[in-house]
Amino acid sequence: MSSSKELKISHSAVVCVESKLRGVITIGSMTVIHPRATIIAEAGPVFIGENNIIEEQACIFHRLREGEEWDENRVLLIGANNVFEVGCSIYARVIGDHNVFEAKCYVGIDIEITNGCIIGAGCELTVPERLQDNSVISGSSCALTIATDKPPAQTLQLEFLSKVLPNYHHLKKTTKKHESQHQVA
Repeated sequence: MSSSKELKISHSAVVCVESKLRGVITIGSMTVIHPRATIIAEAGPVFIGENNIIEEQACIFHRLREGEEWDENRVLLIGANNVFEVGCSIYARVIGDHNVFEAKCYVGIDIEITNGCIIGAGCELTVPERLQDNSVISGSSCALTIATDKPPAQTLQLEFLSKVLPNYHHLKKTTKKHESQHQVA
C-alpha cells in the first residue's frame, strides 16, 4: 500500500481499496482502478493519465533492472483512454493513448506502446521494440497488422463503472482538489 504522500488520486478517479498500489503513483481524472488490480512503481514514479480503465488482476509494473536504483526522473507515463483488461501483465516503458491490453496479454520491459494499439488476448510481446501507431497484435501467432483507426474511447463503460463501483467497494481517498491540479492529465 502506498502512503498518502506517494499516492495522488484525482478527485474524479475511482480507485478501489482492494487494489494494490505501491510506490509514487499519480492517478488522473476519471480513471477507474478495479479491486485486485496491481500497480508497482519500483524504478520511478508512475503517472496515469485520464479516462483509463484498469481491471481486476491487471498488473502494471515499473521495475528496476539488476544494478539499478530508484530514480525520480525515470517516469512511466501512461497516457489517456487506455484499457487494461483482466489478468494482463504490463512492463512496458512507454504507454501512449487509446490502447487496449486484452485479457491475459503480456508486454515485456523494453517495449514502447505508442497510440491506438491493441494487444490481443493471450498475446506476448517479449522482444524490445517500439510499436507504430494503431498496431494490432492478435491471434495464436501474435500476428501484427495495422488498423486504420484507433480503438474507440470507453466513455460509457467509464461512466457506468464510476457510478457502480462505489456502491459495492470502498474507495481510496482522493487528493484534495487544489493538490491534484499538478497531476498529469
